[in-house]
Amino acid sequence: MSFSFQLYSSRNVASQEAFLSNLAELGYTSVEGYGGVYGDPDSFAEAMSANGLTMPSGHFGIDDLRDNFDGVMMLADSFGIKHVIVPYLVAEARPTDKAGWQAFAKELSEIGSKVRATGKTFSWHNHDFEYEALEDGSYPMDIILETAPDIGWEADLGWVARAGLDPAPIVAKHADRLVAVHVKDIAKDGEGLDEDGWSDIGEGVMDWPGLIRQIRDQAPNAILVAEQDNPSDAVRFASVSMANLKDI
Repeated sequence: MSFSFQLYSSRNVASQEAFLSNLAELGYTSVEGYGGVYGDPDSFAEAMSANGLTMPSGHFGIDDLRDNFDGVMMLADSFGIKHVIVPYLVAEARPTDKAGWQAFAKELSEIGSKVRATGKTFSWHNHDFEYEALEDGSYPMDIILETAPDIGWEADLGWVARAGLDPAPIVAKHADRLVAVHVKDIAKDGEGLDEDGWSDIGEGVMDWPGLIRQIRDQAPNAILVAEQDNPSDAVRFASVSMANLKDI
C-alpha cells in the first residue's frame, strides 16, 4: 500500500525540496502539491525525480482557476499533476443556503469540464463547513456532489469527524466519487494542544485501520494522502505516521 504526503504539512521546514529526501527515506511514494511549492516548478520537479517521488495531485485556488486557468494547467503539467483539486472556500465567499451552493456547484462543474478537456480530473476537498447542516438539514458537500455529478471528491475525513459526523457511512455513500482521501487524525483529549487538536496518524482517536480497509474495498483507486494541518515537527509527524500506517 502506498501513501502520498500533503506538503502543506511541512510548510515550516527550512527547505521543502530538501525535505523530499526525508519523505522518500520514510517510504512515501508521492506528494500532493499546494501553492507554497509551486514557485520554481523545474527545480522542485527535479528534486522530486531525484528522490523517486511523483506529484499525482495538487491543490489550486478557485480564484486561480477562474482568473488564470491556462496558467494553472501549465503549472500542473510542470509537476505531472493529473488530479486538480480545489481545497478551500473562504468564509465570506461561502453560500448560505441550498440554492447558493447549487449555483456554486454548477460553476465547479463548468470548471471541471475545462479541466477534463486537458486530460486531468477535477475534485473538491472538504473542511468541516461543508458538513455543517443548512436550514433545510442538507449538507453543502452533498449538494456539491449531487449538483455536479461529473466532479470528484478528495475526502478529508479528519474534518468530517471534526464536524461531528461518522466518516464511514459518508465514505460508503460517495465512494464512487473518491479521487483521494486525506488521512489525518484527531488528538486524544488533552493532547495536541499546540497542534490545533490534531495528532500524528495512528496516535489519535480515529479508526484508521477500519477506514483504510473500507476505502481500499470501496474506492481502491483513491490516493491516500497523509496530512496534519499544524504539526509542531513535520519530520516527527511524517515518521510516526508512516510507521503506524505500515502497521495498519
